[in-house]
Amino acid sequence: MKLQKQPTLADTICDLRARKIKTTFFTQINELIDWYSIEKLIDADYSKGKSVVGKPSYSGLLLFKMCLLQSWYGLSDYEVEDRLNDSISFSYFCGMHIDEVAPDHSTLSRFRTALTKTKTFEKLFGSINAQLEAHKIIVKKGIIVDASVIETPLRPKGKTNHEVTEDRSEEEIAVKKEYAQSVDKDGTWLKKRGKYHFGFKKHHVTDDEGLVLGVLTTTGSKNEIANLEEVLETVNIDLPKDIPLKADKGYQSRKNAEILKKRNLKNHILKKAYKNKPLTNWEKKFNKLIGKTRFKVERTFGGIKRWFNGGLARYRGMAKMHTQNLMEAICYNLYRSPGIIASNCKN
Repeated sequence: MKLQKQPTLADTICDLRARKIKTTFFTQINELIDWYSIEKLIDADYSKGKSVVGKPSYSGLLLFKMCLLQSWYGLSDYEVEDRLNDSISFSYFCGMHIDEVAPDHSTLSRFRTALTKTKTFEKLFGSINAQLEAHKIIVKKGIIVDASVIETPLRPKGKTNHEVTEDRSEEEIAVKKEYAQSVDKDGTWLKKRGKYHFGFKKHHVTDDEGLVLGVLTTTGSKNEIANLEEVLETVNIDLPKDIPLKADKGYQSRKNAEILKKRNLKNHILKKAYKNKPLTNWEKKFNKLIGKTRFKVERTFGGIKRWFNGGLARYRGMAKMHTQNLMEAICYNLYRSPGIIASNCKN
């Protein structure tokens, strides 16, 4: 076990940290998570290297906590560097003395790129979720699946024809859109509810409370109906048998029914009406019952967008977008954890 840093004179003078921040969110998260195990995961894949100007290298855990702060507050690399230098609460969360200088934006960017290449963010997401499950914050009594569009500002401009996929349709149509010089080549067009979007999709598997269990990132035109099995593969820990999977009617297909049967999951996908075959009274009641909990995955997407300024691509390329989606999922689960613990104590 690593020894805690001894407080400096500056820390002592600013003892208001202990008094004013004791019951804050940052303290709760630091007490909830075993950061030592997280640091070991990071250090296995991240080499701190040597500073060419003789400055001390920064720990991977410090840089990961900066990534958390960045996602929680919707900050750029430059902004999180400035805030860490100015904010007592930020330095407290990251384990820095207030007279220490924060890592600069380029160090943070290189760290994120390095861990993206080694897929370490996937491991960190799984490790933190395992801790939340041990605390009974995540409970797998059922799962919910859905997808959300993430638009990128690096979209085509200039008049030309593009293949645009209708959301949840396997057909492609050509429409006139504009091209620009700088375009994210991993993004694609999608038509949803009559509007055109360019970018990516994030596919979530959540528990019944909306906490994220699995994340899949695809290009925007990817049809989520056809990749249910791929989405379920993102939950890299075994799910209990015979728990229900809830999803909207767009996921209803014979193939998906077989996938759920093979995985010993109950099919609670909303029933869909067809031409000359309306829903029966039983199917309407079934949909109403499932809808009472299925909306929670939509609340997850909404929470990430509202609380963390999510829903917009911050980076270029599929790999870095997947890192963004994983970090937002980690941050969402941690953000809700203190409230769930308090609720569990009341019950």
